[in-house]
Amino acid sequence: MSVTSGLQPELQMASRARRWPDPRATLRLIKPVTWFPPMWAYLCGVVSVGISPSGHWFFIILGVILAGPIVCGMSQAANDWCDRHVDAINEPDRPIPSGRIPGRWGLYIALAMTALGLAVGYQLGPWGFGATVLAVLAAWAYSAEPIRAKRSGIWGPGLCGLAYETLPWITGAAVVSAGAPDPKVILIAVLYGLGAHGIMTLNDFKAIAGDRAMGLRSLPVVLGADRAARVACWVMAIPQAVVIGLLTYWDHAFHALGVMAMLAVQLGAMRVLLCDPEGKTPWYQGMGVLFYISGMMIAATALGG
Repeated sequence: MSVTSGLQPELQMASRARRWPDPRATLRLIKPVTWFPPMWAYLCGVVSVGISPSGHWFFIILGVILAGPIVCGMSQAANDWCDRHVDAINEPDRPIPSGRIPGRWGLYIALAMTALGLAVGYQLGPWGFGATVLAVLAAWAYSAEPIRAKRSGIWGPGLCGLAYETLPWITGAAVVSAGAPDPKVILIAVLYGLGAHGIMTLNDFKAIAGDRAMGLRSLPVVLGADRAARVACWVMAIPQAVVIGLLTYWDHAFHALGVMAMLAVQLGAMRVLLCDPEGKTPWYQGMGVLFYISGMMIAATALGG
């Protein structure tokens, strides 16, 4: 089925009539609501090295902007362009299938932001630029053919979680310290990136119908909503339990208790989620994820102490 055949007649007319992107639709295309996790992870990296921010504010602020509005925004634009066929089924009111971003403007915006990201990343030195290159490659590999990692319910969320949490965390630590981070920092960053696989899996619940129609094998499609939700909860919880164990082993018992408290709240929220996975997923994403990222900063503070 073509994109236009899945659109309502009035949306097809809007797509033909408009020549330039609607500004509000462009903002929706790059999804500001998604910027916070990588921005927060970058700050966790800065905190985890224990270096005073004095004298590093330029790299901190520029890195946060790069991680959120630029690179994450670019990844959202690229994903919407590559997903325009799926969105015509799942969310026909989104900027591209609705025609508010006409023609190939979605692609042009994603490419322009890719170039901007690389230019800004270059200002952060070799570590920042190298991380930006990896982030850009990950974003396009996730959404675009021939790789299109999002076709897999395993590799897609995994790549996304590592790019959203692990990569910006390590980048923030490396840029501020001007060198390779401590292995402990890398290990904690990887664990939280792996746990984010579960968060990304929950994000697929809103697109089950379209993913099934387009042959995307997300975990909700392959396992069903109930089993996929259980897998997502285990994937989120286990890495945090490992973090608690590591912080305790490294003599950060107080911080380990803090992460444990954050996990305990999430476990309570997970019980609510599992009662109605499809209905409660938006609620969990707004509530449970908050305590996940709070645990990230507690762990970062322990490492930087």
